[in-house]
Amino acid sequence: MPGTLYIVATPIGNLDDITYRALETFKKVDVILCEDTRATKKLLGQFGIETKTMSYHQHSGEIRKLEIRNLLEEGRNIALATDAGTPGISDPGNELIEQVVIGNQKSVIVPIPGPSAVTTALSVCGFPADKFLFLGFPPHKKGRQTFWKQVAACEETVVFYESPHRILKSLEQLRDVFRIPSPGQGPPSPGGRGEGEGRQIVVCRELTKMFESVYRGTMESILELVQQDPIKGEYVVIVGAA
Repeated sequence: MPGTLYIVATPIGNLDDITYRALETFKKVDVILCEDTRATKKLLGQFGIETKTMSYHQHSGEIRKLEIRNLLEEGRNIALATDAGTPGISDPGNELIEQVVIGNQKSVIVPIPGPSAVTTALSVCGFPADKFLFLGFPPHKKGRQTFWKQVAACEETVVFYESPHRILKSLEQLRDVFRIPSPGQGPPSPGGRGEGEGRQIVVCRELTKMFESVYRGTMESILELVQQDPIKGEYVVIVGAA
């Protein structure tokens, strides 16, 4: 009988956010697939779990994927964990699931829900969240302007991630796109702004961690706050609905 693949959400910062069901799953499976074995072993060590781990990340090749499929076909139970958050959100989790579905129709895939930076940030932003657009990380080079234009054109709440090394550049580029007048609006007056520049945004940094911060305001005010804060971390940026 084929094994089961469990998709396990892990804490995005505070280890106390782990669920009881996630811990029980880690204890009972034969192997845990880790985006970052160091991060996962730290989590497992916190709760005295000694289950075997195996690396699985964005650079894992076909040989590792075949190895995982073979383990499932042999009846082994496997848990997939990222270094933080819910697998499949801006990580290669869904690639593995696709491979398992295509290569082994009999394996059961079970979600073990829990923390996600997207929903955590949305829960405190104060913007409409019954409908939103999640865009993952902005492109590093090619396609960045198209990305920002997509954010500016969206009438719903928009969420994206950004790294500490690119957050200032991204906020500056986003501000500049919102300064561009909409068609038919005409050029802004000297010192004025395009109709979207005053759109509210929320920037969340290091959610659930020691230096957690939530900034609220306009593009310009948020950019100034982030520039003045010397502590860096992972960011979730939310642009309010038009």
